[in-house]
Amino acid sequence: MAGKLDGKRIAILATDGVEQVELTRPWDAVTQEGARTEIISLSDGEFQAMNGDIEPADIFTADKSAEQASADDYDALIMPGGTVNADRLRMDPDVRAFVQEIFRAGKPVGVICHGPWTLVEADLVRGRTLTSFPSLRTDIRNAGGNVVDEEVVTDNGLVSSRKPDDLPAFCAKIVEEFAEGTHRAHDQGATVA
Repeated sequence: MAGKLDGKRIAILATDGVEQVELTRPWDAVTQEGARTEIISLSDGEFQAMNGDIEPADIFTADKSAEQASADDYDALIMPGGTVNADRLRMDPDVRAFVQEIFRAGKPVGVICHGPWTLVEADLVRGRTLTSFPSLRTDIRNAGGNVVDEEVVTDNGLVSSRKPDDLPAFCAKIVEEFAEGTHRAHDQGATVA
């Protein structure tokens, strides 16, 4: 039986401090539907996942660095949370450039929990409606985004959720949006070519 994402290549953006369940559950959801995945990080090599931001979890290995990654190689992007993960990613210029390329191409993105921090830093929330972990909501509003408190929110290919409890809805929605493919490129912020 064919999967909804057969032939799709999905990038997963993560580094040290990623919330493990927000990495593994969406990863499992897309691979079960036939997608091929690659983990993009600050550098190739290993990174430490966490449980609840404070308990060390498993070690994962990145397939390539953001500097080596090209949006042309992927059909969609998953951005898990974890406070430290999101804070480190948002400060990296190669990460921001990669995410901006994905958005400029209109490719769908799934982001959860603290993940939107990178979108804020890359000027990608202006004019968008999304949700996040509560501590990011002021940052999103200050960057021109419209924040709502809902389990899963979709805005023209951008799927967002608040926390690990939202993962069932988040995973179902990213599979749906990723299967739809490219969306119209958003006309505000860094998404304009």
